[in-house]
Amino acid sequence: MYVLFPEIKPYKRHQLKVSERHELYVDEAGNPNGISVLFIHGGPGAACDASSRRFYDPSTYHIVTYDQRGCGRSTPHCELEGNDTLALIEDIEAIRQHLGVEQWVLFGGSWGSTLSLLYAQAYPQHVRAMVLRGVFLCRQAELDWLYRDGANRVFPDHWVEFVRSIPEVERDDLIKAYHDRLLGDDELARMSAAKSWSAWEGNCSKLRPSADAMAKFTKPHNALALSRIETHFFLNNGFIAENQILESMDAIKDIPGRIIHGRYDMICPLTNAVELHNTWPASELHIVRDAGHSASEPGNVDALIRATHDLAKMLDPA
Repeated sequence: MYVLFPEIKPYKRHQLKVSERHELYVDEAGNPNGISVLFIHGGPGAACDASSRRFYDPSTYHIVTYDQRGCGRSTPHCELEGNDTLALIEDIEAIRQHLGVEQWVLFGGSWGSTLSLLYAQAYPQHVRAMVLRGVFLCRQAELDWLYRDGANRVFPDHWVEFVRSIPEVERDDLIKAYHDRLLGDDELARMSAAKSWSAWEGNCSKLRPSADAMAKFTKPHNALALSRIETHFFLNNGFIAENQILESMDAIKDIPGRIIHGRYDMICPLTNAVELHNTWPASELHIVRDAGHSASEPGNVDALIRATHDLAKMLDPA
């Protein structure tokens, strides 16, 4: 079984201004002359970290990681103005142009898979291949599963904690209820809502609970960005049309893809990956039998690294 490559430090860091308000943190690691791969993190509102560079052989890959608008080390933190899906797609293209990359591999999980697919559909000529994990297509049924009725049946104990602070009359739309609190004037209420929102996602993310993962989810800096940006995007249905991704797959049908999905993924159900695979002739679907949603679970790590190894052999056979 493959395990994560040892940690490596970036050899170059960038602060890329993409609008009057927004500046993105971007870094490069690995082999500057290797196969370019872009790590697209989840959320929206999560961030990259040291582990984001560890799914690829650094002697083979030119590894690019970045924090999307409003999160991680990008500035301003938690900013919602000018933060929508079209802007994020154009940010990826701006990074590509800034780094002088002609084509790259997209490596995205959860919301990162959504954004990878949308960028590829907008700029197919610049995408060599994709590795997608925990597929999220940002449809209403997927949002309802996590925030209305679905995952709550698997995690009823954690659901009680998630809805505890929301009055009964507001529980028919938890995304809006949390969004209102996260944008309110009460700082203590904002922080409490941020931690509660992020804890719910953290509790659903792994097949086996992890104290380290929960600590990362609920760290104030992380929790506030994740909760504010997720509720902002989800209230707007991801700023895309219902089923837009699947209906636009013809544009990328020939781009090679590896879809990695844990069988027990309780955040993004496996049906998402199956539907995507069925509309994508050049894709391979790998169902990880003993994993949930998180990229850090051993089965998912193994499958993801196998995918990057396989693509390296295919894209650079020498």
